[in-house]
Amino acid sequence: MTFSLNTTVIKPEQNNKIASAIILLHGYGGDGKDISAVAYNWKRFLPNTIFLCPDGPEECPVNPVGFQWFDLSNDDPNYIIKESIKAEKIIHNFINEVKQKFRLNNSNICISGFSQGCMMSINIGLTSNENFNCIVGFSGKIIDKDDLSKRISSTTKMLLLHGDVDLVVSSSNLLDAKDFLIRNKIEVQTQMIDNCDHTISVKASSIALNYIKKNFLF
Repeated sequence: MTFSLNTTVIKPEQNNKIASAIILLHGYGGDGKDISAVAYNWKRFLPNTIFLCPDGPEECPVNPVGFQWFDLSNDDPNYIIKESIKAEKIIHNFINEVKQKFRLNNSNICISGFSQGCMMSINIGLTSNENFNCIVGFSGKIIDKDDLSKRISSTTKMLLLHGDVDLVVSSSNLLDAKDFLIRNKIEVQTQMIDNCDHTISVKASSIALNYIKKNFLF
């Protein structure tokens, strides 16, 4: 089966049975190979997990060799909402392909993302027909709280991490997202990473891995 998005796939070693999947969504201007570095760090601790790192559906104008989940060239809020919802549909379709190919349910799947990929992960986790196992987001934010609050249809638990000196996506967005999720009765854990900029640090990766391992104990 060919996926609808070009995807870097990292399979379990030694033909281990696939019991779970982590779908990793890259940041603005990145690609699946870029974020797959996280998968290689986690792989040996999750021997029955397959990692899928799709490229975004559009080429990124600021980095022609990279991709985007939605366009940021127009900062009109209504345009951003429209484009991000279009990306949601594409990602939901991709997830359904993964479920079908590997015979998995939402409860066996973690959605994780960095920056723009984190923004999409949050939306995916709250607009699905059923909960995923968990959402893990790095250095992101909620795209539009008013829009998302009207469309919540699931309550997937989340871990959100952010560097305290992030100059690309302000760390204040972590507290803002936490407040929004708590108000909407979503189970959420957050972690501010000291002396960390707009990146997935070793500490953030380790905290995220431990969170996923606990949630993948079926």
